[in-house]
Amino acid sequence: MKKSGASQGQSASELISKRIAELGDWRGETLSRMRKLIKEADPDVVEEWKWMGTPVWSHDGIICTGESYKNVVKLTFSKGASLKDPARL
Repeated sequence: MKKSGASQGQSASELISKRIAELGDWRGETLSRMRKLIKEADPDVVEEWKWMGTPVWSHDGIICTGESYKNVVKLTFSKGASLKDPARL
C-alpha cells in the first residue's frame, strides 16, 4: 500500500476514500464500514486528515481516529473512558 499524502486540493473525505481504496482488502472494507457507522451515529461529524495520513472524525473535538495496520484496523477514541457503556463491555 502506498502512503496517501495530503495532496493540495483534496478534501479530508477524498483522502480517506483514497486510503480505503488503496488498502484494497479486508482492511479497506472494515475502515469503510466503521466510517459509515460513525456517520450514521453522528450525521454532523467532520472528517479530517491529520498526522501525515490518519483519518480523524470530529464533532466539537476529536471523536476517534482510524488506523490500518498489517493485521488490524484500529479505532482510537480520544475520550473512550468517558463513553457510555450500558452493556458494561
